[in-house]
Amino acid sequence: MSDSDTTGTTSPNDDAEHRNDSAAAGAPAAVLALLDDRLADLVALYEDLHRHPELGFQETRTAAEAARRLTASGYDVTTGIAGTGVVGVLRNGPGPVVLLRADMDALPVTENSGLDYASTVPGRMHACGHDVHVTCLLGAADLLAAGRDHWSGTLIALFQPAEEVGGGARAMIDAGLYSKGLIPTPQVVLAQHVAPLAAGLIAYCPGPCMAAADTLEITFHGSGGHGSRPETTVDPILMAASFVQRVQSVVAREVAPKDRAVVTVGSFHAGDSVNVIPDRAVVRLSIRTFDDAVRSAVLAAVDRIARAEAAASGADRAPETVVLDTFPVTVNDSTTLEQVNDAFTELFGPQRLFPYEPATGSEDAGLLATAAGAPLYYWWLGGWDPEEFQTALAAGRLAQDIPSNHSPHFVPVVRPTLTMGVEALTAAALQQFGAWAGDGVG
Repeated sequence: MSDSDTTGTTSPNDDAEHRNDSAAAGAPAAVLALLDDRLADLVALYEDLHRHPELGFQETRTAAEAARRLTASGYDVTTGIAGTGVVGVLRNGPGPVVLLRADMDALPVTENSGLDYASTVPGRMHACGHDVHVTCLLGAADLLAAGRDHWSGTLIALFQPAEEVGGGARAMIDAGLYSKGLIPTPQVVLAQHVAPLAAGLIAYCPGPCMAAADTLEITFHGSGGHGSRPETTVDPILMAASFVQRVQSVVAREVAPKDRAVVTVGSFHAGDSVNVIPDRAVVRLSIRTFDDAVRSAVLAAVDRIARAEAAASGADRAPETVVLDTFPVTVNDSTTLEQVNDAFTELFGPQRLFPYEPATGSEDAGLLATAAGAPLYYWWLGGWDPEEFQTALAAGRLAQDIPSNHSPHFVPVVRPTLTMGVEALTAAALQQFGAWAGDGVG
């Protein structure tokens, strides 16, 4: 989101202030009113999840708690999908099938927040806010189950493993999520992600909203030898270093200014000794694009440059490229976005909603929608202290002063982030069930 997108931000300091005074009455009000008595428990859950982060496909503790709570709320629960995936299904009469999704995995990051509920697991942290996502979805699932007299349809609460490595959604689909009837095929998929925006805000982007991502590992092969006699070797470090420099020209000189692409080399490994030229160098890079044609062109250019640098160095073996993970472009359905945003506007007020530019981060939630042939709406939930955010915004220092996702300092404020996150998921589901503002069963 650009600075100009947030100039109207106000500063909610408690759980009630972020709501619009003219929030929807009828069924929505009856369901959302149940949150007040549940909030303390949700805060305790969030802090517990934050203390115990688990990496992708290892989310056994988190999955067990999700399954326990869904069962207690009356859902039909299936566990162990793709290892740790959990789904709860609540069939509540005729109507749409709505899927709410949260990802569960943490990151290999050492926390540096100083909070009394900081991670207790060395080298692991919920640095991307997935603990917020799990807590908010469990809260919304509980509210909707308790308020089932006010809506009709089928609700699916899906807790996905391994979003950070790009494999969780695909693994659940491949495990038979739809094909084996583990859940009914959804007619709409809804999800949210906490972001370094002021708590109390929701940001949205129609159409392509997050980039496709391809993570590659390229191994350059040389011939090693003594560091004092480089003329007897083919140096893979020089080869790979030349590639790292040249590959930056792909975006600068081969991608049109109207298109968006990012090429980032994030890992370079070669050699173990100062006086030994190794026989290989391994480079890992991430490629982000929003268009299939641009994606194909960038991948082809990266491969061409890698091969050319190897040939220029006299290598007798071409580089080897392995695709480590891949994310598709995340595309929001404009109609669903407009429908849900109408409910958000009524509940939170128009000053709480802001459009944002497509983000170069990536997500795999869209796979759950495309595999079902369903529309997706994926929005951003503000989670940072509003006063700190406003101060940084006024100084033009958002990038410097507000930690981003994946930072060891990224810990959202508990309130009103959790409250608004629960309400947003609940309101979005009610709107899709046709139960918003008295239009449905309630």
